[in-house]
Amino acid sequence: MKLQIFALLTCFCVSRADFSPPVVNISLDVPADQRWAPLKNLYDINFLREAASEVIDTTVPKWVHDAIKPVVRALEKYIPQPYAGEMQGLASIYGSDISDIVLLNFAYEVSAFCTSIVTQDIKGKIYHGRNMDYPHDVLRNLTLDVHFIKNGQVAYRGTTFAGYVGLWTGQSPNKFTVSGNERNKGHWWENVISAILLKRSPVSWLVRKALDEALDFQDAVIGLAKVPIIADVYYIVGGVRPGEGVVITRDRSRSADIWPLDPLNGNWYRVETNYDHWLPPPKGDDRRDVAMKALNATGQNHISMNTLYQVLSVTPVRNRITIYTTVMSAAMPEKYSTFVRDTCRKPGKIRNYLTMLNYVSE
Repeated sequence: MKLQIFALLTCFCVSRADFSPPVVNISLDVPADQRWAPLKNLYDINFLREAASEVIDTTVPKWVHDAIKPVVRALEKYIPQPYAGEMQGLASIYGSDISDIVLLNFAYEVSAFCTSIVTQDIKGKIYHGRNMDYPHDVLRNLTLDVHFIKNGQVAYRGTTFAGYVGLWTGQSPNKFTVSGNERNKGHWWENVISAILLKRSPVSWLVRKALDEALDFQDAVIGLAKVPIIADVYYIVGGVRPGEGVVITRDRSRSADIWPLDPLNGNWYRVETNYDHWLPPPKGDDRRDVAMKALNATGQNHISMNTLYQVLSVTPVRNRITIYTTVMSAAMPEKYSTFVRDTCRKPGKIRNYLTMLNYVSE
């Protein structure tokens, strides 16, 4: 009965306009500057240029954009492979200056307001879901599911945006899943300086590196917790064995906190938005408590890919800037699913929803 009521509560935020993004195969066996050539078969180049300009112009003030260009162009010298080669190839596809592509990729490293959840059901299966929130509507038409192919096999997969070489969401089959959430500290230009002077990795590149190189869940957690990065972030990781779920709160240099699943003590899920879990969320953005109430209403015995998707569809967990929702489980890699979300209804029903949810939980 509880699950049925919960399903009814969430249905008001489901839209027929939601859709699956295109799937693109990117071969890691070809030179880096040729890998993203399939984009030319999916998009009009003028649209890609206009979309890139919109993201940059709405993220980076015009005067800063002009002032930072020489710095970004210098940054090209510090970008490691394969990302340097991939961005050079994207610049060729776009017909743009390499500094525009580098700046676009740094623009994507900010303004990511997200919700990530890792859960364990009563049988020990791990499920991982995330909402990617960005204040750029155009990204709904740039969202891609990418299969990274090595030696004819899918080495790893992820969800990203056309023109962006990093990953905030991904899965290494039968090993682990990972998502990244912005931890709002510092300014984006500090990130550029950190990349240039300290040669640190963008947070999304470290996700991709882990997906490409980590041997298992534990190896991924160690790398994501320790490798220096250009900005604070939350990394959420799910594995394939009972108990393999964790939220890593990152400073630029090291982990600030490791928050694992603890199912033996009733902590069968972890919810991370964009705030340190040991602090109360701001009153104006309490996605965390709403998600937790929805998970409690669902119950550990009913958690699955489908019900996790429903939790991520509850307002304001899903909201007007939610670009896509991904649900995944490394032990069932074929079930990886992404849906680009239509604009959700205004959150006028939150109070009624919470009232009914409290009733259901009693």
